[in-house]
Amino acid sequence: MIPFINAPFVWLADRIGAGPDELKLVFSFLLSYPLAGLLKRVPDARPEFKNLFSISVSLFYLVGLFDLWDGLRTILISAIGTYVIAKYLRGSPYMPWIGFVFLMGHMSVNHIARQQANSPRSVDITGAQMVLVMKLSAFCWNVADGVLPEADLSDFQKDRRLVELPSLLNYAGYVFFFPSMLIGPAFDFVEYRRWLDTTMFEVPANVDPSKKPPTRRKRKIPRSGTPAMLKLAAGLIWTFSFLKLSAHYYPEVLLEDKFVTYGFLHRLLVLHMVGFTARCKYYGVWTMTEGACILAGLGYKGVDPKTGRVSWDRLQNINPWEVEFAQNTRGYLAAWNINTNLWLRNYVYLRVTPKGKKPGFRASLATFTTSAFWHGFYPGYYLSFVLASFIQTTAKKLRRFFRPFFLDPKTQAPLPSKKWYDLASWITTQLTFSYAAAPFLILSFSGSVTVWARVYFYAVVGTLALMGFFASPGAKAVKKALDQRNAKAGVITDKKGDKSGLKRTASTDSLSSSKEPVMGISADMEEELDEMMREVKREVEARRTRSRENSLVKEKIKKVI
Repeated sequence: MIPFINAPFVWLADRIGAGPDELKLVFSFLLSYPLAGLLKRVPDARPEFKNLFSISVSLFYLVGLFDLWDGLRTILISAIGTYVIAKYLRGSPYMPWIGFVFLMGHMSVNHIARQQANSPRSVDITGAQMVLVMKLSAFCWNVADGVLPEADLSDFQKDRRLVELPSLLNYAGYVFFFPSMLIGPAFDFVEYRRWLDTTMFEVPANVDPSKKPPTRRKRKIPRSGTPAMLKLAAGLIWTFSFLKLSAHYYPEVLLEDKFVTYGFLHRLLVLHMVGFTARCKYYGVWTMTEGACILAGLGYKGVDPKTGRVSWDRLQNINPWEVEFAQNTRGYLAAWNINTNLWLRNYVYLRVTPKGKKPGFRASLATFTTSAFWHGFYPGYYLSFVLASFIQTTAKKLRRFFRPFFLDPKTQAPLPSKKWYDLASWITTQLTFSYAAAPFLILSFSGSVTVWARVYFYAVVGTLALMGFFASPGAKAVKKALDQRNAKAGVITDKKGDKSGLKRTASTDSLSSSKEPVMGISADMEEELDEMMREVKREVEARRTRSRENSLVKEKIKKVI
């Protein structure tokens, strides 16, 4: 560490009560903006200069700013190891799995080391490594897809496949892309390559030339200063909110003796505000890093052919509005850590499913396990994940059973009473996830259980009560009442409660009817367990069949002899 670089952060940290590394992290995000502006101005015809510039800035961040020599070694081990695996095992169907195990295993070692160090206010390399695991495991799959016939690939695989391995310089530029290296967002190599060679910015033929996004001089990258500055402003507001609120609503306040002297509603408010304050930190840093990527041009997602409006949300990782005002669990989870959701879906959930089959229990279990291990090994993480799985299943049924009563049976238009359902859904969703996410902040098992006990396990009790209700005659009574209501309105329903001749609508299902897990959390744990039991039964029957066939073969052989 260069002394004159470290001194200002130590001086400021002593005066505002923050950690020096926390201030350095914010400083690196702010510095990335003018540096991203310079990166954007590197001539389009010199991609090698863009790579070298990005690598140099990342090395300054790691070594000059944070003194993370061990961190640099960690990144190099992951990057070099992945490239070697992809190159020399390229033709093997096991290559992406070997790369995945290598990356996850390497990261797990550092997660354990970080957990043992127990220094949450210092910056280590695990955050950057978590982003790198997403990027490099996706890279392995993209290389594997490159050797397969296009007929065997989905549209997404065709778009992201790598027919040839990239050069070492392009690969290093991808690994060390400085605006997103420390905390994301993650993206695929194909996206980086298209940014690098500017093919990302080619305007489709169906776009009116007059609506082509404006550029400066001979650059192909459209002007992105305004959307980038808006992201920066929003990120600073969220960061300032975190700094102000964290003085009062920090995780340890839930374990202080003073907390139990509050009334129950006051405790709920404090619990929710502790979670909101923690989210403000992520809103701030993820929004700022996204803005730096936009300024560099990598956030570009295309132009609307009708309006000429440019979309810059390619790398959006968080939607604070949708999280804070979510009225159901799936909407809440889907708006949080968006790129991790995409990675889990495209490179875990869909990859463990054999070709020609639909994803089932095994895919969901693999996704859940990956998501949990990717986050780390604190017991609190697993308490949150397991409870969230039950909450997701229960909330889906709750929405499916009761939401239709607040919609017109024929038109599905909201009734005047719908606003009260929405309000109740919002309050329930927010308070339930404030409870479920508490162990993610407390981390320890005993501390997490203590916090839950201090609010009388309300989310656990509520979830178990609803699960009991849906397994009781009460659920049948609600369904019967719904069927009678539909019949009275002239709408016929089938045995499953769906309107005859129509697909499921938002009135009878959750926000999305997809069975895909979100953040590794099962969309319907009960259905997944039923699927597991069906798979076990099929396997048992298959083994019995094979055993009978073998016995018959042996009998025939004996007769022949």
